[in-house]
Amino acid sequence: MSNQREQWGSKLGFILAASGSAVGIGNIWKFPHMAGQNGGAAFTLVYLACIFVVGLSLVIAEFVIGRRTQLSPVGAFEKLAPGTNWKWVGFLGVASAFVILSFYGVVGGWIMKYIIISVTGGFKELAGDPAAASSVFNNFINGTWSPIFFQVIFMTVCIWVIVNGVKGGIEKWSKIMMPLIIILLGALAVRGMTLPGGMEGISFLFKPRFEDLTASSVVLALGHSFFTLSLGMGTMITYGSYLGRKQNLLNSALWVIALDTAIAMLAGIAIFTMVFALGANPEAGNGIFVVLPSVFPQLPGGTVWGTLFFVLLFMAALTSAISILEVVTAYFIDQKGWTRKKATIQFGLVITIVGAFCSFSMGGGINITEFLGMSFFDFMDYLSSKYMLPIGGMLTAIFVLKKWGVDHFIEELKIGMDKSIVSKEIIIVLLGIAATVVGFIIINEVLDIAFGIKLIQ
Repeated sequence: MSNQREQWGSKLGFILAASGSAVGIGNIWKFPHMAGQNGGAAFTLVYLACIFVVGLSLVIAEFVIGRRTQLSPVGAFEKLAPGTNWKWVGFLGVASAFVILSFYGVVGGWIMKYIIISVTGGFKELAGDPAAASSVFNNFINGTWSPIFFQVIFMTVCIWVIVNGVKGGIEKWSKIMMPLIIILLGALAVRGMTLPGGMEGISFLFKPRFEDLTASSVVLALGHSFFTLSLGMGTMITYGSYLGRKQNLLNSALWVIALDTAIAMLAGIAIFTMVFALGANPEAGNGIFVVLPSVFPQLPGGTVWGTLFFVLLFMAALTSAISILEVVTAYFIDQKGWTRKKATIQFGLVITIVGAFCSFSMGGGINITEFLGMSFFDFMDYLSSKYMLPIGGMLTAIFVLKKWGVDHFIEELKIGMDKSIVSKEIIIVLLGIAATVVGFIIINEVLDIAFGIKLIQ
């Protein structure tokens, strides 16, 4: 194993990198869409409550475990609970990262393709015609080699960033991309609000509609508050392992959550003001690839706005993807003693190959999960989001409560917090709620599949 642990160059660099991990494609479309369809501001309030009850406690837990051990997930759990089976929680995190990046890299390739389509004026013929935009999208993703080509480019960029290390790769590019994401989203939001009818999108997104807020909406908010923060896959443990002893972990976690949530809100304003101003359907699926390409060409300077949007989407996807690849890379550096270059290139290549099968399953003629009634792409997404991530997050909370101990947890958390008082009782309650909530979501899914029963509809 390597004796020299890489470190973040600055507190800001760490916060931007961790925020970049949390900010992904889901922030740009999924959250605004869910909020709009489940009570607007009513859903947002529930989501924020979930973020600060479930999300915050788990983000802090992963930061604490990472900094305490200075190791990636497998080594971290081994060090804190030697000779036990808790190391398998770490293995689950590494496996989750592998599975997620296999299909996430495919979507990253789609985004790169759409940047080219926008730059070359390809959206013009789709103006006001979502059906035509849907046809273009489906023809592309159902192809055999074109999606693979762009997936390989996207993964090559990820590998290149990770090979350059924590400071020279992840931190350097996070410091560039995160401010650009905020600036570009801000510009798009301002443009959307200046359009006639754009404020209807604000109302759709933020006006409280408590009659639309159901028990199912609450579960949806709970689930998204968990998944949006990259929890359960070892990302925050790995990033935390590169921290020095002076970092205030509570303060850092609050900044990560604040930036992640603010970007989700800003994305909602940018997207739905344009969608409503131009009469598009806010409920359409695959909105970023179907609805928006038909919306942008209706705007003055639509080519510029469309290109800016897909560039910021690319950066959001990339900041998440590099954090996921780092989890796998760090495992082989820490546990196997590999060099960063060897670990990144070899397993980046393996993930790319698995991702190719995800792409092929969309229409390229190879679907190794056809017997399950879903594409391999959808299977990998379903497996990770419904089971691997929530199980990993739940077990992390249980680990702190039952195995490592809240006293040891608080001891590490208080380092770097000056004279701040940390309540043991509050920690126990928050982690207990987090474990219970996530466990409930998992049980709800299992009962639905096995018996067709949902505890909450």
